[in-house]
Amino acid sequence: MKTNSSAKKRFRVTGSGKIKRKKAYLNHILTKKSTKRKRGLSNDAMVSDSDMGNVKFMLRIGK
Repeated sequence: MKTNSSAKKRFRVTGSGKIKRKKAYLNHILTKKSTKRKRGLSNDAMVSDSDMGNVKFMLRIGK
């Protein structure tokens, strides 16, 4: 089975096995967003537990 190509570009697995992701809303229409908000959006986040199963399936990572 193949890995989902869009998922492998969007997610990274950390050393502890968690999955890292980027935050949304930082691609365009940035002038109306405050600097503080844009700085916060630039930090990586972890995939939530409820989405973990779907992401692992797309990346073809074991259970």
